[in-house]
Amino acid sequence: MPPGTPQGAVTPARTLLTTFTRFVDAPRQRPSTGQAAVDLLRQGPPTDRVIGWVVTLVITGLAFFLRWFRLGQPSTIMFDETYYAKDAWSLLRFGYEGTWVGDGEKVVNPQFALGDDSALTPTGEWAVHPEVGKWLIALGEKMFGLDAFGWRFGALIFGALLVFVTIRLARRLSRSTLIGGLAGLLLTVDGLSFVMSRIALLDIFQAFFILAAVSCVVADRDYFRRRLADHIAGLPGQTLAGRAGPFIFRPWLLAAGVMFGLGCGTKWNTIYPVAVFGVVVVVWSVTARRLAGAGRKSWFSLLTDAVPAFVSMVVVGVATYLATWIPWLRTATSHEWSWGAADPDSWVTRHFGSAWGTLWKWHQVTYDFHTGPGMASTTHPYSSNPWQWTVMGRTVGIYAQNDIQPGDQGCVVAAGSSCMRIITALGTPLLWWLGAIALIAALVWWLAGMDHRFGVVVLGYCSTWIPWMFAGTRPLFSFYAITMVPFMVIALAMALGVVLGPARAGRRRRNGAIVVGVIVALIVLDFAFIYPILTGELMTLRQWQWRMWLPGWI
Repeated sequence: MPPGTPQGAVTPARTLLTTFTRFVDAPRQRPSTGQAAVDLLRQGPPTDRVIGWVVTLVITGLAFFLRWFRLGQPSTIMFDETYYAKDAWSLLRFGYEGTWVGDGEKVVNPQFALGDDSALTPTGEWAVHPEVGKWLIALGEKMFGLDAFGWRFGALIFGALLVFVTIRLARRLSRSTLIGGLAGLLLTVDGLSFVMSRIALLDIFQAFFILAAVSCVVADRDYFRRRLADHIAGLPGQTLAGRAGPFIFRPWLLAAGVMFGLGCGTKWNTIYPVAVFGVVVVVWSVTARRLAGAGRKSWFSLLTDAVPAFVSMVVVGVATYLATWIPWLRTATSHEWSWGAADPDSWVTRHFGSAWGTLWKWHQVTYDFHTGPGMASTTHPYSSNPWQWTVMGRTVGIYAQNDIQPGDQGCVVAAGSSCMRIITALGTPLLWWLGAIALIAALVWWLAGMDHRFGVVVLGYCSTWIPWMFAGTRPLFSFYAITMVPFMVIALAMALGVVLGPARAGRRRRNGAIVVGVIVALIVLDFAFIYPILTGELMTLRQWQWRMWLPGWI
């Protein structure tokens, strides 16, 4: 039984709690009470702070430079930039998405790429996603103007920040700066995160906000346990002795709520990690108090910790989400499609006004669009099954310029042949395949070894992946997996840490270092090999075919 629990009958409720928490936050052995409990509660990130920050900044800088180089090439609109780059510019102009009049692909997009926004009109246009990501794209356009570098700059910044947060989260989870840096390096050379950091789509922003929120939740675990340790250190026997323990204010959960709110303000499916890690916070709180000696009173965590956590993560998250709509609400009555004014009998319009009525109607229409029969019957050549994402079985073509003739753009081929420029959203294959194996190992280490650290990466990965399996027949794209990639590389880095072995393991450590070094070198070489199809470099047909290893990549 947990420390401080009186002897007696074990109720079904207590059995359920014990079983559930055992799989989420239970080490192999629990100390009874006293100094051992204090020490365990005070476990945190490594103490080499200066080296940790140096490693973080150097690898983040490397990721930024790789993604920044020739960011504005090609200078044309690629893939769904046709929606988000133009919507972002419209937000700067009007505060909402206006209508672009004319033939989009043949006229409007070429004009837009040259800095001409004359096709933009103030007539309101319905958009299928919230606005946070588009505002972040718009900031780049405001800073650097209406060109490819401008509308991709926001993705560049958040792609580099994704590497930054990955390092910090991996370092905290593994208690190792080496493993943190390794995770950041692996993400730096992942082809999918590289491409998504160089295109004006929403997914890189969502990936950052989800990972930042999860990082805040993990930081909160350390913060809460450390504060609890400080409390019991001054008590007789260094234990709560069956008491519930004090209420502890938890600022990291407030930060998590803001990050989750911004994530939902980018794409709605951020709600799934919110739900999963909301439960995790409660379980971690219960087990921390139980370790501190609360015994059966650890149940009181459902009141003292769960309710404030709900306020911090959900209420604050909803408030943050609604706050992201303020510019849109200020202009809602000027939209030609002002649904609030058109439906004055709506309870939202009657109680909150026309602007909020329009926003409510927008949510209804958008939800129906994403879940309705129209989307379910839509097809797309790049659509893929979420099961394929785990091993990058299907890719998405982002840009293609085929049939470049000899002498044009430096093309040097035999007569009758031609060159091409291709950009494909392809994850580094060796990294993804090893990452899939590492995730399976992480699942085993979590459930069999009762190690919450592996549970974090498994839950983070699955909460952004499994919901797509229930999305019906609508088109799904493998680049949605960008939200899964940070958790995958952390799992692989931690698995490589197991291979590496303890720092003072002598020959075992040397052999492990050789294995890890070879694996990382092969992943870096693999990234270098596919680099031409990530950046649109000039290639021959044969050079492109060398990089198309699977039928789903063509």
